[in-house]
Amino acid sequence: MNFVRIPLHACVLAACTMTASGAFASSHREAPSIAGTPKVDATDFYMFRSYETGRQDYVTLIANYQPDQSPYGGPNYFAMDPNALYEIHLDTDGDAVENITFQFRFKNTLRDIQLPIAGKQVSIPLVQAGGITGPNQATSNLRETFTLNIVRGDRRTGVSEAVTAAGGVKEFDKPTDNIGDKTFGGPTGYAAYAAQHLYNVNIPGCAAPGRVFVGQRKDPFSVALGQVFDLINLNPLGTPNGNPDALAGKNVTTMALEVPIACVTTAGKPIIGGWTTASVRQGQLVASPPKRGHGTTTLAGGAWAQVSRLGMPLVNEVVIGLKDKDRFNSSKPKDDGQFADYVTNPTLPALVQTLFPSAPAPTNFPRTDLVAAFLTGVEGVNKPANVTASEMLRLNTGIAPTPKATQNNLGVLGNDLAGFPNGRRPGDDVVDAELRVAMGVLCVATGASDTLKVGCKPSDAPAGSAAITDGAMQSAAQFPETFPYLNTPLPGAQ
Repeated sequence: MNFVRIPLHACVLAACTMTASGAFASSHREAPSIAGTPKVDATDFYMFRSYETGRQDYVTLIANYQPDQSPYGGPNYFAMDPNALYEIHLDTDGDAVENITFQFRFKNTLRDIQLPIAGKQVSIPLVQAGGITGPNQATSNLRETFTLNIVRGDRRTGVSEAVTAAGGVKEFDKPTDNIGDKTFGGPTGYAAYAAQHLYNVNIPGCAAPGRVFVGQRKDPFSVALGQVFDLINLNPLGTPNGNPDALAGKNVTTMALEVPIACVTTAGKPIIGGWTTASVRQGQLVASPPKRGHGTTTLAGGAWAQVSRLGMPLVNEVVIGLKDKDRFNSSKPKDDGQFADYVTNPTLPALVQTLFPSAPAPTNFPRTDLVAAFLTGVEGVNKPANVTASEMLRLNTGIAPTPKATQNNLGVLGNDLAGFPNGRRPGDDVVDAELRVAMGVLCVATGASDTLKVGCKPSDAPAGSAAITDGAMQSAAQFPETFPYLNTPLPGAQ
């Protein structure tokens, strides 16, 4: 993915990681440490120009956390970590350093509903004591809320201001997870309940209001995950919808934010980069025994320590070596040069060739085509001027959004410039797109004269024209066309 021993060497790392990893799935349990702390495990990151009618002047940012949520995951379900800091970062000038950060913090408040049992008031064991139809209802035993701040400049030392709703409200309710149809009044009850948690917000420094939604959604990623990790136990040249989606029965927790494009871009610089991180306090103690209450076991303090990072899909999962996966999760884009060896000589194409000799790996090293796709952006599409090579999702906000009905699930590879890797929409099949990029599709597309300036030629990629797929199709038809663009979560019971 990279080669040149200048900024490109740094780029290499991210690019290769992405290609190889993204070719497989969203970032679920990708590193040893994060596998044990799912509340701060980022699964997917999306960034695209809004394509809801009348919202074309906005950009939507979506960060999903807590992978593999079983719908029946009671009695505690999947509250976010009140001791963690969840962030979405934007680089507005291409230098691999955040200029704007949106910070989410969560709070859990126990109502401690009690029932009279033989003359004694006894606390109930559930998060609800009856049906729930609205925010902060009396039957809700556990209220989860969040605050949202915008930080301009360095994420820790920049100027921080609160994002507010009408009347200056700074604290927002997060809906209870989808316990089941009876709790929420039938098959359509949860959708109506969750919709009450979509807030119009005032973002300091923005002339127009934005929108925010935080809550459980059905996992939007489609991938034949089991087959992929079982030495690609599928036909990579088979039908694009021939395998089951391994995540079809899972939910995630979504933080979705829609902001005016004018608020996150600068004059003459329409391209922004984005990624999400989660951090916890460096010092954590376990109280033994804990105080009565909710969430009193862990005592946290000290500086923030980043433990999760996600921009392009699946970089850490199948590209970064096992010994460096935790290190990658704690790193920043500006330091991506330290992972260059994993990108300059990507292992995914070699693995595909070993398992499927009819699909030989590209021969151009270093893989400058991958650098363009994943670390710098593609010339004429989403490459910022004077870009610093680094791993993140990049979006050219100057390219008009494509309506849902005409979106191509291969994005740029399908001649839809508003799609991946120019940002990422829910319906973009990033697995198929990244598999093809890994096997050299850009080397074929650029032609002998290297029109795309990716540093390779068709003869470098013998399998570059192959329609490689994991067989678990992803498309815009699977999703709604209105904010927050993801589907209602699966119920724990019907």
